[in-house]
This record gives sequence, structure tokens and C-alpha cells, in this order.
Amino acid sequence: MDRRNFVSAGAVSAAGTVAAVGTVLSGCAAPGGGMGTGTGMGSGMTVIDVPRTVIPVAGSHEVFPVRRIYCIGRNYAAHAREMGSDPTREPPFFFQKPTDAIQYVAEGTVADHPYPPLTKNYHYEAELVAVLGKGGRDVPVERALDLVWGYTLGLDMTRRDLQRAMGDEKKPWEIGKSFDHSAPIGAVQRVGKTGHFTQGAIWLKVNGVTKQSADLKQMIWSVAEQISRLSAAFELMPGDIIYSGTPENVGPVVRGDVIEMHIDGLPNLSVRIV
Repeated sequence: MDRRNFVSAGAVSAAGTVAAVGTVLSGCAAPGGGMGTGTGMGSGMTVIDVPRTVIPVAGSHEVFPVRRIYCIGRNYAAHAREMGSDPTREPPFFFQKPTDAIQYVAEGTVADHPYPPLTKNYHYEAELVAVLGKGGRDVPVERALDLVWGYTLGLDMTRRDLQRAMGDEKKPWEIGKSFDHSAPIGAVQRVGKTGHFTQGAIWLKVNGVTKQSADLKQMIWSVAEQISRLSAAFELMPGDIIYSGTPENVGPVVRGDVIEMHIDGLPNLSVRIV
């Protein structure tokens, strides 16, 4: 099987698999199977049961398996400036979150989102998320969108004080970005139904007050350019998802706050900080 091509929806969401994940979608993980499905693994029995991370596909009983979560930093000029960077000179840069950072938020609900430990400055970042159904290396920009299986919206939640402290010390800042529940996300919408997102409003409100408001066309690097750049550094695979950057006016939330996020053409996403 060509690992760069997404397996059929039926294979991903066979009746037994869907039944298994249906009980754990709030945590976005399903019980793992044998090692035979893993890259470079044998066919022996697993010694422990590692949950598999999945996201529901909107309007169906199918689920989308998540392999890696890529995120781009400072991809809107105004946000880059508020973070102390010069967007006219800075090439794109990426970081990753662990797949179990995902917190699935069902449409029409307000999910409880836990305030994480070790921080006193917890920030929201509203983002469009591209979901890949095909992979490849060195993908040219003009073919990059062929890899996209769907889209959704998500929050890149950030322990800003820890991120900045690590940055000041010239140390990796995973502790500020890559922690439990740091990637709330909505159901995957098939690209055949939504089309590709190159423009449209993106906004975020806290307790009904607008905090972030921009247009997707203000991205410095488009989704296609992000895919192309990433594929030069990593072999992209089906199941990879890309958080495509946040507009300006990121800011803090505290327990009791309600975040509502919107992108034109996608269902809103809402969480309550608890």
C-alpha cells in the first residue's frame, strides 16, 4: 500500500472501528490495534494499549485518524508584529503538538476545557486547520491543495508565560504549546463540500466580546504554501493536519470564560475554561 495515499473511508471507519471510537470521542482517542499497522513495525501483539487519536467527520459515522499535528507560527502580519517579529523578513517556521493534545468539540456544544497547570497567562489562538488525505515530499505549491482531504477550525491554546520564558532562554518551548488538551478542534468537513479556504472572516469572542477579527486572505503563507514548505522538511502523510496560524489580538482567558470561534463556511466552535 502506498502510505502517501489515504485509505478508503470504509477502511478508516469500518463498523467495528466506529463502534469502538464512539465511546471515546470526547477524548478523541480510540483503542489501538496490533502493531501491523504501524510504520516499520512487526505483526506481533502489542504489550500495551495506546489510544488512537481520531476526529469525527461531519455528517457521517466516519472518523479521521490523526498522525501528526503541524502548526505554523506568526502567519498573519499583525500577529507577527504583536509577538515582536518582522513579518517582511521572517520565513515560515513550524512546530508540532502531540496528537493526544486534541480535544474534540462537537458542533452546537460548549465543551469544558481545563485550565492547564504551571501557567498564569493562558492564551487563545483561533486557526483554520487543513486535514491531509494524501502525502508526499517536495510538493510544488500548484499541486499542494491536492493533498487536502478536508478542513475544520481549531484553537492553538498556549501557556504564553512558559513559551516566552523558554524563548528568552533560547530553549525549545514545547511546554508552552504541546500539552494536554491544547488543540481543541471541530469535526472535519470534506473539501468536496466546503471548497478550499483562501478568504473569509475568522473571528474569536470571549464572553461575547470580539477579541480577534481578520480575513483568511491576510495569511502571509497560504495553506498551499505551507504544505509545500512542510513537505520540503518532512515527508507528509495521510492523517497529518496543519494549524494554519492565528490573527492578531491573542490574549488571556481565565476559569469561567467562554470562547467562541468562527470561520466563514464552518460551524462555530465553543469552549468554557474550567
